[in-house]
Amino acid sequence: MAEIRQIARKEFRGFFNSPAAFLFLGAFLAVCLFVVFWVAGFFARNIADIRPLFQWMPLLMIFLVAALTMRSWSEEQRSGTLESLLTSPVAPLKLVFGKFAAMLSLVALALLLTLPLPITVSFMGPLDWGPVIGGYVASLFLAAAYIAIGLYMSSRTDNAIVALILTVVVCGLFYLIGTPQLTNLFGYETGDLLRSLSTDAHFQSITRGVLDLRDLYYYLSLVGIFVALNLLRLERLRWANNPENARHRQWRLVTGLAVVNFIAANLWLAPVGWARLDMTHGQQYTLSDASKHYLQQLQEPLLIRGYFSAKTHPLLEPLVPQVKDLLEEYAVASGNKVRVEFVDPQKNQKAEQEAASRYGIKPLSFETASKYSAGVMSSYFNVVIAYGDQYKVLGYQDLIEVKGRGDHLDVVLKNPEYAVTSAIRNVLHKWQAGGSPFDAINGKVTFHGYMSATDHLPQPLQKLRGELDEVLNALGKQADGKLLTQFDDPQNNSELAKTLKQQYGFEPQIMGLTDRHPFWFYMTLENGGSHVQIPLPEKLDKDALKRSIQAALQRLAPGFMKTVALVAPKPNYMQPGGASYSMLRQSLSKNLRVVDEDLSDGKVSQDADFLLVMAPENLSNKALFAIDQFLMRGGSVMVATSPYDVNVSESLTAHEHQSGLDKWLNHYGLTIDKRMVLDPRNAALPLPVERNVGGITLREIRMLPYPYFPDLRGNQLSPDNPVTAQLGQLTLNWASPVAVDSKKAGNRDISKLLLSSADSWSSANMNMVPDYRGYPRNGFKQEGKPQSYPLAVAETGSFDSFFAGKPSPLLGDDSATKTAKATAKTATDNSFGGVIEHSPESARLILVASNGFASDSSLQLESQGLSTFYTKPMDFIQNSIDWSLEDPALLALRGRTQLARTLIGMKLEQQQYWEYLNYGLVLLGLVLIWLWRRQVKISDLRRYQQILAEV
Repeated sequence: MAEIRQIARKEFRGFFNSPAAFLFLGAFLAVCLFVVFWVAGFFARNIADIRPLFQWMPLLMIFLVAALTMRSWSEEQRSGTLESLLTSPVAPLKLVFGKFAAMLSLVALALLLTLPLPITVSFMGPLDWGPVIGGYVASLFLAAAYIAIGLYMSSRTDNAIVALILTVVVCGLFYLIGTPQLTNLFGYETGDLLRSLSTDAHFQSITRGVLDLRDLYYYLSLVGIFVALNLLRLERLRWANNPENARHRQWRLVTGLAVVNFIAANLWLAPVGWARLDMTHGQQYTLSDASKHYLQQLQEPLLIRGYFSAKTHPLLEPLVPQVKDLLEEYAVASGNKVRVEFVDPQKNQKAEQEAASRYGIKPLSFETASKYSAGVMSSYFNVVIAYGDQYKVLGYQDLIEVKGRGDHLDVVLKNPEYAVTSAIRNVLHKWQAGGSPFDAINGKVTFHGYMSATDHLPQPLQKLRGELDEVLNALGKQADGKLLTQFDDPQNNSELAKTLKQQYGFEPQIMGLTDRHPFWFYMTLENGGSHVQIPLPEKLDKDALKRSIQAALQRLAPGFMKTVALVAPKPNYMQPGGASYSMLRQSLSKNLRVVDEDLSDGKVSQDADFLLVMAPENLSNKALFAIDQFLMRGGSVMVATSPYDVNVSESLTAHEHQSGLDKWLNHYGLTIDKRMVLDPRNAALPLPVERNVGGITLREIRMLPYPYFPDLRGNQLSPDNPVTAQLGQLTLNWASPVAVDSKKAGNRDISKLLLSSADSWSSANMNMVPDYRGYPRNGFKQEGKPQSYPLAVAETGSFDSFFAGKPSPLLGDDSATKTAKATAKTATDNSFGGVIEHSPESARLILVASNGFASDSSLQLESQGLSTFYTKPMDFIQNSIDWSLEDPALLALRGRTQLARTLIGMKLEQQQYWEYLNYGLVLLGLVLIWLWRRQVKISDLRRYQQILAEV
């Protein structure tokens, strides 16, 4: 090792003996920064990562390594020093590894000088260091392979220029063999084989942030192959002009065996998928515990079938192997419960017919264009998850995310694990919903019936009481001993009646004006400390009662398909820019059953698990009563409302908006101020701008900072609440401040989910159009003292009804009824005009102070600003549903998104500052190296003078 270090030191120092060394390093670094900031458009991408640097690294490294290695052996041959080296006591292996170590150290130095780039990016946004570390590790391994190739090519000739050309050609072939331009000529199976031979494909695999043993060994095998060939070449130079003998043949045989073994080891390691390290934030490329959680619930075999065409769009083709690898992970993690198949319908007519008839899968048409041709290609890119008689189809839109600006497109996998696991959860829940909910419930379930004696019940309920016993007996047989029943009569037990009033708000009911006798008729289910109230069905018959009990059992059982009742404005196609929520419906429908709710009858669907109220307007007293009573039953309510509504059409116009919820929210300690929040940390808004060019006025769309779009990230998203802990970023448009009255909130847990920055302010101005001439910084005049405002709040705990002590709005408005209202006691079940006065501890209320939140027009505006479909508002709602319905596994899986977020909006001068800073730091590094080398030369000179003096 001492001799190898001495040779490496000599080669390393010799590289800096000429100015060419600094020219090579300077050119490499300048090209790297030029690629990042200009070619890839770093600030135009608006993403906190350095992927453009590593995307171009395999190509840039070819020329850097070729320039470093071209003189290694060729100069020795040209100057005649090679004979001295080969006849010296130093073994040729040590000579090769000495030069190899020196070249690798030079590349490491060049990469070290690029470190200012990721460091400065980390100050701009939340940088995921896993892909960065992977990128540098991949660059070193790639450089090692190229160096081995370059050293071998340099040993083949005594001309440095020829060695340079040979190295570029061979390394270029290893790079080009896996490029889409070549693999597109074949099917994806042949293309997958070609990519496995390519240095670029393995490089891109590591730069994801995953250190895979197969990728690392690929580069090591290239090093081993070309080092062996290099040794054989040096030996042949030593044999020059000597007759052939057995030792020569032995060298060739050993070298050939070494090369074959290096290649064979790649084939042996191909099925070894577990030997890898996922360094990404949240381990994005490792099957999560959430996915394994749902795989453990499988009771029957699950089929995952991938429909992929042999020839597909060039941008999609590299993603097919990644999807296949992920799907195979499910098969491994399931313990043989999951069967994975891959089918090309265009090569199998029977499979194509089955895909179309059974799953409704048809090929997608993609336009392809190159410099010489253009055309339309039809191909398949679908995944089917089938479980029992249930199935879910994932298409191109579910798996792929397209980002782009102008002519540049970046096609990546969106979050395939979440899509696949959600589909598994979906079919599993649908299948379970068709069976017995008791199979998914741990422990015993106790049915509590708090009812008066049959002769004290009204006539309709007397018959229902007898039918209840029949339903419970049938369920008891289905439950296999898990269902216990218990009936109590609170009418004859004052202590029980008092306990029920305190715990649930239950009180005696009355049938109506004609029947004034009080009675009790309440039903609950209990399992492990969880309580679910069973509401009386609207139709008092046996079938409706059975459905009501089964719906309560499904709410108690984990894993059943949940129902979201959506209250949202209906699309008004006559009014452009109006609020519509078709994108939200489509997104939620992937994992939940979404029903449109009409609150005009004063009731919420019995099977609803979550009530989502978006931009309500002038809610009636009955509608308000329906929301209130759903909350009192222990349900979860999410409301998105604001005192202002903004119409997005040809111009931005704001007008006052009356939701009818003000008094109701104030009762629970929440007040929305009649102002809107403006935040200097904001997202961009596409606005038309006029520009004068040569006397001609041109109108173009530019992305300009818009303070009414607060860009929330970091501590602005509550880290203590699961809804926002993993969200990463959220843009909340046209939001108002929320004031919380802790006295009215009482002992309920209050979480401020969303907060504006400390530099934000609020305004009651109705003018939403920015004036960048008068206020160039933000477009609006700052009002008042800057402060942070709560924009979304969640309350959890026991609520007291807004209608407590008041007559039910469902009793009509005639004078006789009003008289009865004044004297009637409150009841608990609103089927009989009663009021539930208290909610259990499981009730949750989420308030988002924005009317346009998650509307189609807002999502389109924000997507246009990012050049990709913006899903964060829908992710926020989905997280709220999962949190409210206590589905931690899926909520954790949704958090496994990429950490790279959009950067905080930067003005042009700020972008130039960061760019010049990187160039300055690189230049400083080169200057330090020059000073170090100059100091080394001075010390060497002094040492030589000392040696001469001693002589």
